[in-house]
Amino acid sequence: MKIIIGSDHAGFDMKEECRSHLEGSSSHQITDIGVYNRDSSDYPRIAQIVARSVAAREYDRGILICGSGIGMSIAANRFKEIRAALCHNLYLARMSRLHNDANILVMGGRVIGVGLALEMVDTFLNTPFEGGRHQKRLDMIDC
Repeated sequence: MKIIIGSDHAGFDMKEECRSHLEGSSSHQITDIGVYNRDSSDYPRIAQIVARSVAAREYDRGILICGSGIGMSIAANRFKEIRAALCHNLYLARMSRLHNDANILVMGGRVIGVGLALEMVDTFLNTPFEGGRHQKRLDMIDC
């Protein structure tokens, strides 16, 4: 699976942990588009790069991290065919895939701990979409 990951300054530390975890524990191809330090940055720029790349099917899934996750999820969801799910527990990470076929996981680096974030990343990447009645509902969204 091809995964694109990005953060703003507030999500930088968690992004680094997630990237390292994925590179060390999976066969996924990971592309880190920044940021690369804790200097102040603008989350919409990163969200737009990830959302455009996933919408264009250059990547299978995306991961975005900012302070709360709210800004990244708002910015990413502006793009057609993007279903960016702001998650802060394992249940939401799992259900975002099972029922909503989310293609971008969004997390708040100031909201959850790294251990939970790593579990959520694994859950998000390993949970399939159920389809069926859920596909009908997605079709209603993508009008």
